[in-house]
Amino acid sequence: MKINFKKPTNEKEILFVSVDSKNKDEVVKENGVKTLYLKSDEEMNLRKLFLLVRKMIQMAKGVKAEKVSFDFNDFKFKNINLTDIELGEIIGTQLDFANYEFVEYKTPTKEGFPFVKEIYISGVNSEIEKAILKGNVIADEVNKTRTLSNMPGGDMTPEILSKKAKEAVKGLPVKVVVLGEKEMQKQNMQAILSVGRGSEEESKFIILEYFGGNKKEKPIVLVGKGVTFDTGGINLKPSNSLLGMNMDMSGGAAVIHTIALVAKMKLKKNVIGLIPSVENMASGKSYRPGDVIRSMSGKTIEVLNTDAEGRVILADALTYSQKYKPEIVIDIATLTGAACVSLGERASAIFTTDDDLSKKMEKIAEETGDYIWRLPLWEEYENEIKGSLGDWTNIQNKNSGYGGAIYAAVFLYQFIKGHKWAHLDIAPRMTAMQGENLASGALGTSVRLLYKFIEEYKA
Repeated sequence: MKINFKKPTNEKEILFVSVDSKNKDEVVKENGVKTLYLKSDEEMNLRKLFLLVRKMIQMAKGVKAEKVSFDFNDFKFKNINLTDIELGEIIGTQLDFANYEFVEYKTPTKEGFPFVKEIYISGVNSEIEKAILKGNVIADEVNKTRTLSNMPGGDMTPEILSKKAKEAVKGLPVKVVVLGEKEMQKQNMQAILSVGRGSEEESKFIILEYFGGNKKEKPIVLVGKGVTFDTGGINLKPSNSLLGMNMDMSGGAAVIHTIALVAKMKLKKNVIGLIPSVENMASGKSYRPGDVIRSMSGKTIEVLNTDAEGRVILADALTYSQKYKPEIVIDIATLTGAACVSLGERASAIFTTDDDLSKKMEKIAEETGDYIWRLPLWEEYENEIKGSLGDWTNIQNKNSGYGGAIYAAVFLYQFIKGHKWAHLDIAPRMTAMQGENLASGALGTSVRLLYKFIEEYKA
């Protein structure tokens, strides 16, 4: 999508937008000029603003308008407390966010796919222009995350994901190191290796390093779950739960493109990305229920369910993160269906023992639209993941079926205690839901939140 800040020349090619609470949503053609009358809510808030900008693009696509023109001031609302710069960045982000659709495997019609190709925005100054273009760059990385996550499992293996990570940061000051199984064996990463053992595809551990800040400054480490397909292993998922498991690497995709975005924006921060990447497949080589794995940390994991594999690979990644003596570690994972049971599809779950960190991330989540909600991480929960054969069980040892998202987080906490840490279970926000004015499929969750958090973070 090309963004222009000049008046369009041929008005008959343009869909003009008029925003007002008294309108009804419709496209009208008068004297050869098309106008989209866009209804705004009488009681606008930030969440409704996101939806309004997206609705404009969705309606434009619905009438196959390739060029759209609107006045920036139409999206200013008295009861939304935003500076022009903040509003510009929001608009710039939401435009391309709504324009995206995953069409890589579709055969185009003669007319092609109905995307908006050009946007004309009036009523702006140079500072607002910069903010809008910044938002557009953010949306581009979010959409690249969505594409990566949407790729079918047959076309997205750990090897391919590692290549995509290199492509994402090509030409940027980001160092990429990919550990294969031999290198992971030397690091004693038995948790990752055990989960990936059932697949013919080699497991990988992807490391991205961006040092844009002072060399003495401790880095922020992002850890993303990179399960490129999850069958559940020996504890095989039911058939209707297998669809969508190509997206179980959405956390890893978010980390890759957050690092790329940080580098593109030349943030003066040090940021590390770690992505343990495996396929969790059922075969004669698969790890089994009842196995006891000695993780990189030295702590042992008693496997009660092979479908709780994400937390197992993240255990080694969290241990590895400590080599960087991090300022903070944040892991991002489509970890549990239980998070969806707790929160529905409208918010990811956040777990941390740091109240200030949680409040900061919750605030930024509201500002960016990557909504999160805090769930408990109390010490008492540890009793239910203590093993009988090993140190910790990878699901609740009583297997009551309750509180699965919490027990997964409490498990992860055992491998990062003593460090400032947050865990984002993004399973509820893995895909877009109806009514969000977005294309179906992967949502690119957490890129906006993570980028803004890193941009604003002060040790």
